[in-house]
Amino acid sequence: MSRAFVFPGQGAQTIGMGRSLAEAYPAARAVFDEVDAALGEKLSSLIWEGDIAELTLTQNAQPALMATSIAALRALEAEGLGLDQAAFVAGHSLGEYSALCAAGALDLSDTARLLRARGRAMQEAVPVGLGAMAVLLGLGFEAAMEVAAEAAQGEVCQAANDNDPAQVVVSGHKAAVERAVEIAKARGAKRAMLLPVSAPFHCALMQPAAAVMSEALAAVAIHAPKVPVVVNVRAEAVTEPDRIRALLVAQVTGSVRWRESVMWMEGAGVTEFWEIGAGKALSGMVKRICTGDVVTRAIGSPEDVAAAKG
Repeated sequence: MSRAFVFPGQGAQTIGMGRSLAEAYPAARAVFDEVDAALGEKLSSLIWEGDIAELTLTQNAQPALMATSIAALRALEAEGLGLDQAAFVAGHSLGEYSALCAAGALDLSDTARLLRARGRAMQEAVPVGLGAMAVLLGLGFEAAMEVAAEAAQGEVCQAANDNDPAQVVVSGHKAAVERAVEIAKARGAKRAMLLPVSAPFHCALMQPAAAVMSEALAAVAIHAPKVPVVVNVRAEAVTEPDRIRALLVAQVTGSVRWRESVMWMEGAGVTEFWEIGAGKALSGMVKRICTGDVVTRAIGSPEDVAAAKG
């Protein structure tokens, strides 16, 4: 048996996430306290009893989801199910920061501040209303890339998230993404629709945010991870700190190659994928990606931790 710990991205946030973990495990509570201190505000109060619209703001959702993931990991560790149980870690988009923090490559406080900066920079890179993202269901990645290329017409339209064999997200200028939706429907997509997001993530329009993150990442220490991190833009394991730093910058404008990342881990012998943090979206993707018999498990509550302990 080989296990990977995987960490969710934006969209998994819910009010109250992680609260039961913090109440049951002092080490989990300490994560939220440290993140609050690093940001100079009570992000934990927003997570547990705030407004979902405010929590969903990119600059809040990103550090909040990371904090919840690391709190869940600390709860697992308290039960003897720590990082030594994992052959690899990986995360979807911002989840890659959670994975790096989990593996000891990034300090928790630094990770929180980086994600606050990343969220703000991504939100501010493109004026509201100029960009958009859309999900294309029932088209493979190559077909989605062709759709995006045809829709661009001199504007930006890129395949941003290769989530699973039948789900690809495109991102770019709003008019181009709207054209992609219509082209995808004409080409037999089961469904194609705009997503309720505030900015066009993981495309060339995010270049201003990449510049911000290049500067921010240059100012923090990155250590060799305790276990290899399978990174979004390469869909392979990476352990060298300088390469991790460069790939985190590239990730801002690059595609999230999640399908290929999971395939790489399965090819490397992984048979169990534990989703650490909020939601179960990655578990569903993993099941649709893997060709062999794999086990998925979502860890977001004390009950989940107890079930994992078995």
